[in-house]
Amino acid sequence: MKDIIQIREVGLRDGLQLSKTKLSTETKIKWLKQQFKSGFREIEVTSFVPPTILPQFNDATKIVYEANKIQNFLPSVLVPNLKGGLVALDNKSKKINFVLSASEMHNKSNVNATIQKSLSMFKDLIIERDNRGLKNDVIISASIATSFGCSIQGKVEQNKLIEICEKLILMGANELNIADTVGYANPKQVNQIFKNLLQISGNIPVAAHFHDTRGMGLANVKSAIDQGIKRFDASLGGLGGCPYAPGATGNIATEDCVYMIESMGFHTGIDLIKLLNLRKSLAKWMIKDTLYGNLLNAGLTKTNN
Repeated sequence: MKDIIQIREVGLRDGLQLSKTKLSTETKIKWLKQQFKSGFREIEVTSFVPPTILPQFNDATKIVYEANKIQNFLPSVLVPNLKGGLVALDNKSKKINFVLSASEMHNKSNVNATIQKSLSMFKDLIIERDNRGLKNDVIISASIATSFGCSIQGKVEQNKLIEICEKLILMGANELNIADTVGYANPKQVNQIFKNLLQISGNIPVAAHFHDTRGMGLANVKSAIDQGIKRFDASLGGLGGCPYAPGATGNIATEDCVYMIESMGFHTGIDLIKLLNLRKSLAKWMIKDTLYGNLLNAGLTKTNN
């Protein structure tokens, strides 16, 4: 059997937080259902943040409610703090991605807290979940932004990232998601960081979230795969970026990422034909936004047909 690599779609969250187009709730639900039908078993569907900050997610409660109806599907949500995490628990979220940064300056810009404060809130969220008797029902993942560098602070020391991850593991994180929020990573750096991180992560799954801001997104995916990483985030049409990090545009395009991984002989469980049909629909929905990715224009090769 081929090795399985999981792709998690983040377009409905990361892709929409900077978008000029305001999608209706109905269109979002249509999007996630079509992507599920193309083979995705985890999609980050929304974020629990104040609507005054990111009005794109003022329908988060409705989106999670509808997503939870889909069988054999794991909808995840992103939260920036304990308050958002509690709202996510109240709304029966199955997986919560708690975001903090490896860069002190980005953490203050992004979530208005020190790294130490974010770590404290993460611990409190774990405790609250467990106190509600949901330890076996709700996954809490830690997403560490700017893990490879920061457009505000500059260099992020690798030992600082590892130290943060060690603390998160001790607190009970169910997953670590290492993010290149501003597209600073290079394949050599990716290789080294994941090699060192996997030495301490034990049985805790480790995922990667790359941006293609400087054209190295898929090369970094390949480097992470070489170290044994089997979980990756991607955004349909390359939508997305962080609103609190200058120059942080350009997630890796889901369709290109799936195509590369499948071409390398791995199995994603994703139907590329159905995914490209959805990508065509996305172009009609996101009328005010620029979409990226090469596969839709180039098409599949004869060896893929």
